[in-house]
Amino acid sequence: MDADKKPMEKPHYTGHRDRLRERFLTAPDAIPDYELLELLLFMAIPRRDVKPIAKTLIARFHNLAGVMNASRADLEGVEGISENTAVAIKTVQAAGLRLLKADIAARPVLNNWQRLLDYLHASMAHEKKEHFRLLFLNKKNELIADEVQQSGTVDHTPAYPREIMKRALELGATAIILVHNHPSGDSAPSRADIDMTKQICAAAAPFNIIVHDHLIVSSGGVTSFKSLGLM
Repeated sequence: MDADKKPMEKPHYTGHRDRLRERFLTAPDAIPDYELLELLLFMAIPRRDVKPIAKTLIARFHNLAGVMNASRADLEGVEGISENTAVAIKTVQAAGLRLLKADIAARPVLNNWQRLLDYLHASMAHEKKEHFRLLFLNKKNELIADEVQQSGTVDHTPAYPREIMKRALELGATAIILVHNHPSGDSAPSRADIDMTKQICAAAAPFNIIVHDHLIVSSGGVTSFKSLGLM
């Protein structure tokens, strides 16, 4: 080796990455959100100090859930986030939702209620527009289909009882759970939500299809019509 040539120095963040990986392996639950995000960014951005990027993402989207639920376009609007990195983040989100959904599908929904609420909150709480979702169940109350029927504006989504019943009969469903989100963050039902629920229940009765509940999802939590005595 030429005596005048110095060994290539490792980037200053290499030691930090090694220490963070070790801390994660030792106590994963003790890692704060921005450092967990760093670990993900290590794989997507291998040759850059990603700590400032992780902190910027958390500041922009408030927490780790906000980062995961941000749109690809919004993620790419952050300096240092390329299309590939945004796709990596969205891939992790999609994998997490599939794990939650698989856990729900493996057993009767009514016996797994909290996990259902966790899944719905993870998948809908940060949406910017209202979506009306239907969970179709069989005689054992097992999930046979999870479908978004309609998408609307920031404060309104139309629901059509006839179309809901048609789809339930096509699937052979004997029960349904109604779900929609409130992008405002307030999960309290509106008068229109209550009236819509009554119309759907009335449409389901002649077909002996049970409407177990109507759930409203928001960043503030999940509200159940049944728990409020509204159905």
